Amino acid sequence: MAKSKPKDNALAQNRKARHDYNILETYEAGIVLTGTEIKSVRASRINLKDGFAQVKNGEVWLINVHISLYDQGNIFNHDPLRNRKLLLHKKEIKHLSEETQKKGITIVPLKVYIKNGFAKVLIGIAQGKHVYDKRETIKRRDQEREIRRTLKNYG
Repeated sequence: MAKSKPKDNALAQNRKARHDYNILETYEAGIVLTGTEIKSVRASRINLKDGFAQVKNGEVWLINVHISLYDQGNIFNHDPLRNRKLLLHKKEIKHLSEETQKKGITIVPLKVYIKNGFAKVLIGIAQGKHVYDKRETIKRRDQEREIRRTLKNYG
């Protein structure tokens, strides 16, 4: 009997981030959301693909993350692309600020999930990959897939 993967509680994932960047460190942060935004997030209507985080005036902001309008929302519905504040400890914000001053380092959202009733985002300090690094990653993944397939058919 094959092992099943543990169920991931992610409502949204940024799969492209791990392909385009080397993730150096990760942090869990809370997100400041309005009423209709949290309802859309719980319905997995969030897109992290083009999102990034930025440190401004001692606060971390999540930028360019699209949370779809809530279907049952009324005139109080939210702006889908508004900047959202992230909740982190002061030391973590200081560390993120120092790291992003370095050349080629950025902060990207990796996944959004609900923990103890609160929306959380996993952000990563990331360094961009070159094209040849991406090709190497794809080649390694294909080789591992081929090895697993061979072992499965052999047994």
